[in-house]
Amino acid sequence: MAATIKAGAAEVSAATSGLNPYQGPPVGDNVFAKITQNVSRVMEVPKPPRAWYIAFGIALTLLSIFGACLGWVVWEGIGAWGNMVPVAWAFDITNFVFWVGIGHAGTLISAVLFLLRQNWRTAVNRFAEAMTIFAVACAAIFPGIHIGRPWLPYWMFPIPNQMGMWPQFRSPLEWDVFAVGTYATVSVLFWYMGMIPDFATFRDRSTSTIKRAAYGLVAMGWRGSSRQWHRYERAYLLLAALATPLVLSVHSVVSFDFATAQLPGWHTTIFPPYFVAGAIFGGFAMVLVLAVPARQFFGLKYIITIKHIELMAMVILATGMVVGYAYGMEFFIAWYSGSMYEGFTFQNRAFGPYAWAYWTMIFCNVVSPQIFWWKKMRSSPWVAFIVGVIVNVGMWFERFVIIGTSLARDFLPGSWGYFIPTPVDYLTLGGSFGLFFTLFLLFCRYLPMVAMAEVKSIMPEAHVAHGDHH
Repeated sequence: MAATIKAGAAEVSAATSGLNPYQGPPVGDNVFAKITQNVSRVMEVPKPPRAWYIAFGIALTLLSIFGACLGWVVWEGIGAWGNMVPVAWAFDITNFVFWVGIGHAGTLISAVLFLLRQNWRTAVNRFAEAMTIFAVACAAIFPGIHIGRPWLPYWMFPIPNQMGMWPQFRSPLEWDVFAVGTYATVSVLFWYMGMIPDFATFRDRSTSTIKRAAYGLVAMGWRGSSRQWHRYERAYLLLAALATPLVLSVHSVVSFDFATAQLPGWHTTIFPPYFVAGAIFGGFAMVLVLAVPARQFFGLKYIITIKHIELMAMVILATGMVVGYAYGMEFFIAWYSGSMYEGFTFQNRAFGPYAWAYWTMIFCNVVSPQIFWWKKMRSSPWVAFIVGVIVNVGMWFERFVIIGTSLARDFLPGSWGYFIPTPVDYLTLGGSFGLFFTLFLLFCRYLPMVAMAEVKSIMPEAHVAHGDHH
């Protein structure tokens, strides 16, 4: 990886110096300075590139629509979403499960790959960690609105109240409160801990008094002493060890919302591993969707290299095959169980009124990643970007297929229905992406997008015994 970074640095500096204000002038062979310069320049320049303004304008427009739609739903009731009997869970819970899944890759890249000493994670882990925080923020909104009384969310927490009521801990929905809350708390701590050395770099490079004070405050007096680095590395390791079980536990708990029910299509033990694999699959796809434009517009091509994109494409290919296997096993389990209700549920998914959603899911999640068997396709940033977008579309449809088709056709034909989304449903879904991308674009502008300290730590120049730097 070090050789790839150095070669890319020379190539990108020669090709783009003087053209891209985020690339900056060459700084010789000092790779450390080159990394610091290119990551810090995003914060230092007076104006971000025009593409950032365009993207931020679109995201802010969607965010405004999102706020308006949520206000309308609170005013009118959740019937404005089109929820009905029997499809009481519709776009709202579909969006919740989708966004929780998107946040999974952040913990995997940051914690699990850190414990496994996979150095390639250093170029993309900050994107993934930020993505986790913002995705969980999007996810938390939907259950809060779905309860029908969003001004009383504290009823879900085990705190004393005037009525002496306590949450029903046998409810899987209550488990979500603790699982997602713990996941968000640990993820924020892990994200912030990793940025402290980079905040100090921003503080020392800032020319504005306000910026210097702000970055100095969040840097918490970091000076880079050996004692500070020792404490930092111990704390980072402990947080990584604490976050690792969350990769398996959080989305497993979310899957229990369905698996503990008696509804055909939900009552199955395959859901926890199936949901975890799908979350990692969709999360890595979102990392690609974010990293490819960022490396293009912010001059990070030699930090986030083609090799990183290729490795993430390979993860998507592997987890996509696991997800495809799970789709097939669902049909096998339904047949092997001998239950007429289970058998009908899966036949209805593939050939019933929601067949269009099922086959869209199959194409996006099973067929499209197969292009990554070819190295040329894995090594193309924009092919990886397009496949990442397609996979995220497919993962949303997966959650809709699980929720919508199972509820629409339950045990009694007399209670069947067909859910038709309202315009508020579509606008709320699109608006949630506005919230996500607004937060992400602000992160790109004002916070360190790349873990500079970690990238430098794996460079050959960081080791005294390196052959070229005795």
